[in-house]
Amino acid sequence: MSLTQFFEQLSNTPALWATTILTLGVILVNGWTDAPNAIASTVATRAMRPRAAIMMAAVFNFLGVLVMTLISPKVAETIYNMVDFGPDARAALIGLCAAMVAIVVWAVLAWAFGIPTSESHALIAGLTGSAIAMHNSLSGVNGAEWLKVALGLVLSIAIGFGLGFLFTKLIQRVCRRVEYPKANRFFDKGQIVAAAGTAFMHGAQDGQKFMGVFLLGIALANGNVASEAVAVPIWLMILCSVVMALGTSVGGLKIIKSVGIDMVQLEKYQGFAADLSATAGLLICSLTGMPVSTTHAKTSALMGVGAARRVRSVNWSVVKEMILTWVLTFPGCGIIGYLMTKLFIVIF
Repeated sequence: MSLTQFFEQLSNTPALWATTILTLGVILVNGWTDAPNAIASTVATRAMRPRAAIMMAAVFNFLGVLVMTLISPKVAETIYNMVDFGPDARAALIGLCAAMVAIVVWAVLAWAFGIPTSESHALIAGLTGSAIAMHNSLSGVNGAEWLKVALGLVLSIAIGFGLGFLFTKLIQRVCRRVEYPKANRFFDKGQIVAAAGTAFMHGAQDGQKFMGVFLLGIALANGNVASEAVAVPIWLMILCSVVMALGTSVGGLKIIKSVGIDMVQLEKYQGFAADLSATAGLLICSLTGMPVSTTHAKTSALMGVGAARRVRSVNWSVVKEMILTWVLTFPGCGIIGYLMTKLFIVIF
C-alpha cells in the first residue's frame, strides 16, 4: 500500500483513524519508556550526558527500524500472525484498539513508578488478552508464533547474562597489563559506539513489532482477517521510526536511573561489555524472527557483567523488582487487554 492509498483509506474509514492514533501512541510510549534501557549504562558511567545520550538513542532507533526492516522483516511477520481476532473484521478492529489502550495504560503506570517494564511483552500480552476475549477461548492464539515469543524470553535473558559475563572476563584478561587511565579513555569512546548499537537494535526489534500491529490494523480496516505474507512499505518504516525517536527524545531519566545506576555500579569497561552483549543478543534474535525485549537483553547483560566481578556487586533487590514486573506483565497487561476488549464490544 502506498502512502497516498493509506490517506485515501483514512478519509473513508473512521475506524482506521482510531487504530492509527492508538498504534502511534503505543510506539511513542515505547520510545519514551523502553528505549532508555539502551543508553542507561552509558549515562551511569558518565561516558555521555543524559540528554545527549537520549538524542543519540533517538537517532539510532530511527536507523534501526529502517535498516533492519529492509534486511529482514521476520519480527514484524511474527507479530502480524501471532493472534486471530475472529472472522468479523469490524469486531476484530475493536479488539485491536482495546489491546492498544491496554498497552498504553500498562506502560504509563510502569513509567510513573520508574520500573523498566518490557513494552514488547506488554504488546504480546495485550494482543493475546484481546484475542482470548474475542473468542472466549485460546483458539485465537497462534501457538507456533507464541512459541517464538517464549523462546525469545528465555534466550534473551540467557544470551544477555552469558555474553555479559564472558565479555567482562575477556576484557579483564586482555587489558590486565594496560594502564587504567589509558583503558578508560578507550572504553569511554567504545561504550558510546556500543550503546549506539544497542539503540539501533532496539529500533530494529521494537519498531518491527509495532509495524506488524500497524499492518494488522490496516488489514482489518480493509475487511481482511486472514493471515498472509507481510510487505512493509518504506513510508511506514519512516513513520514508525520518527514517532519512536520522538518518544525517546521526550525523556526516560527514571528508567536510566533504575537500570544503569541502581542495579549495578559500573566502570566504563563494564558498561562497554553490557552494551556489546545486549547488541549481539538482540541481533541474533532479530535475524531469527524472535520478538524479544530490549529491557530483558540489557538488564540481563548488566547482571552478567556485575556477576563477573562478584555476585555481591549486583543489587539483587532491584533485580527482584524487575523480574517481578516482567512476570506480572503477561497476566497484568493480558487481563487489561481482555477487560478493555469486553468493554469496547459493549460500547461500540
